[in-house]
Amino acid sequence: MPQPNRPMFTTTADALVIVDFSPRGPRGPRDRRGPRCRRVPGPYRRLLATPGARAFTIGNLLARLPMGMFSVSAVVMIAGTRGSYALAGAVTAAGLGATAVVAPWTARLVDRHGQAKIAVPATALAALGSLALLLCVRLGAPAWTLFVSYAATATTPNLGGMSRARWAHLLHGDESSLHVANSFEQAVDEACYMLGPVLAAFLCTACFPEAGTLTGVVLLVTGVLVFTAQRSTEPPARGYGPSKAPFRAPGVPPLLAICLAMGAVFGSMEVVTIAFADAQGHRSAAGIVLALQAAGSCAAGLAYGATRRAGSGSGSVEDRYVWCIAAMAALLTLPLLAAALTGSLLVLAAALLIAGMATAPTMVTGMTLVQRRTPPGRLNEGMTLAVTGLLGGIACGSAAGGWTAEHVSPVAGYGVPVTAAAAALMTALTWTRPTRT
Repeated sequence: MPQPNRPMFTTTADALVIVDFSPRGPRGPRDRRGPRCRRVPGPYRRLLATPGARAFTIGNLLARLPMGMFSVSAVVMIAGTRGSYALAGAVTAAGLGATAVVAPWTARLVDRHGQAKIAVPATALAALGSLALLLCVRLGAPAWTLFVSYAATATTPNLGGMSRARWAHLLHGDESSLHVANSFEQAVDEACYMLGPVLAAFLCTACFPEAGTLTGVVLLVTGVLVFTAQRSTEPPARGYGPSKAPFRAPGVPPLLAICLAMGAVFGSMEVVTIAFADAQGHRSAAGIVLALQAAGSCAAGLAYGATRRAGSGSGSVEDRYVWCIAAMAALLTLPLLAAALTGSLLVLAAALLIAGMATAPTMVTGMTLVQRRTPPGRLNEGMTLAVTGLLGGIACGSAAGGWTAEHVSPVAGYGVPVTAAAAALMTALTWTRPTRT
């Protein structure tokens, strides 16, 4: 009798016949070196294989790219037409302040009534604000109309938060896959803020001053419509049930304080780098130098998601957050040293590329903590509060970095992001101390 999983040997005339009775199927681990071995798909490929994930991701990518376009487009459009960078900066700063006030309320409505019901009309209102700004600039309307028009764009929903909320809904209970999703979303953020300004500057200079804003509006509306059309992956609406506000949830206020300090890092770094490049006579290269910092962060975010799983290894998420912030604070000294010791824009670009590699892991871990601390049903509002903290920090950091670069020196300005990162580290250490005990 032939034995299962063993070949049988026999002869016919002068030929040797081997009959294999083992079951047919994919080869097991012992046959990995065989020609029919199947490769295990990577973490991001498995993530996008989640039913419905690719459809809403495509729409979200289209809608998030303009987030890095609108401010640059507004500055180029207003400054090129009115001849005043001060007016352009004031208008964008007013829009940033309006977003910090309106965005949490928009996010609360999204959690309460659903993404599709709120995001579409909110996006339509924001698009009308951008078009009104375009017309006011084009027709030479009074300056106050620019502030009112750009303030209307504050209703733009937090698209990154809505996408993360969908991942949290689809991957509920799977901490490892959720960690990969958060890393993917952070890499998308970095890519959009890296490519958006470049695309906006190209359109505004190569075509006409209003081209960047017009293209951003088309991408935003199209992307939101595609994103919200995917109803199968939309988290259920919370309704009016009782739930504690995210700002009052335990552990959330320190996270928001850290986000404020992180925003100061980003805002000051951008302004100081532009000032340093201008002092070196290469102002036009500042965008490329900053894009390298975003590229380093994007690459590090993808690597962090592929190699690090939430809950794996020793230490809690809080401990990892402290270590990530410490690494970020340490690496931010590299641009300061490069500017002070060499004065070379090329060396500074390399230092920013390396320094940016700590940004995405820090933001991924921070967003993971925000998700865990936010009360059920108010996830989008909690993450929007974190983004609001970042925006407030960016405004403060831009002001501090600009003042230092103008009144002291651009080289000294690189001490502002280092100081902000140190403040974030001290806040994290103070907050996690009770947990360690």
